[in-house]
Amino acid sequence: MDTVRITFRAATLAFLLGGLWDEASLHAAKESPPIGNISAEKVADYVHAILEADRTIYTTHIVNRMQEKGIVAATEHWEQDNTLPLPAQFLQHSGRLVAESGRGIRYRLIGFSPIYQRNAPATEFERKALEVLRRQPDRPITGVVSSGKKQYFQAIYADRAVSSACVTCHNSHPLSPKQDFKLNDVMGGIAITIPLE
Repeated sequence: MDTVRITFRAATLAFLLGGLWDEASLHAAKESPPIGNISAEKVADYVHAILEADRTIYTTHIVNRMQEKGIVAATEHWEQDNTLPLPAQFLQHSGRLVAESGRGIRYRLIGFSPIYQRNAPATEFERKALEVLRRQPDRPITGVVSSGKKQYFQAIYADRAVSSACVTCHNSHPLSPKQDFKLNDVMGGIAITIPLE
């Protein structure tokens, strides 16, 4: 299990150092021209591309690889079991860290038939977006939503069952209201929320 902790910590450290290297490179490039105004829609696309890439790498090159080699499994109760977090949990936990950073950007998974109610759509906009994504999953559903006096841009992208781990987890979980998912099914959405100034 110490190897598991070291492997997970090494992967996390490499991920963080990669981000710090990118930030240091940006500060070093004082001659670079300003980017200008980037639309909230474009920012959401950038965030989604990063989330999708990170989750795919984590799922295929860490979780699936470690499980296939019999080194360590990914389980729902990963902290108590000294295992890896499930891919959905990896995204949810990173989303919590981003929310706690105070920058106002948030992202989370929402499902048609979530195992836990906290992953259900929270607003009418999210519910309607999921219904559209069920039929037309190739483009995000976007809109401006309000919370109190603040306005936010929200983009909801289809979340597909990209690996057998997603399907197996949902189909075998005792609290799952739907237990017949297949690979590549749209299971819900990734909701990205960006504050509008």
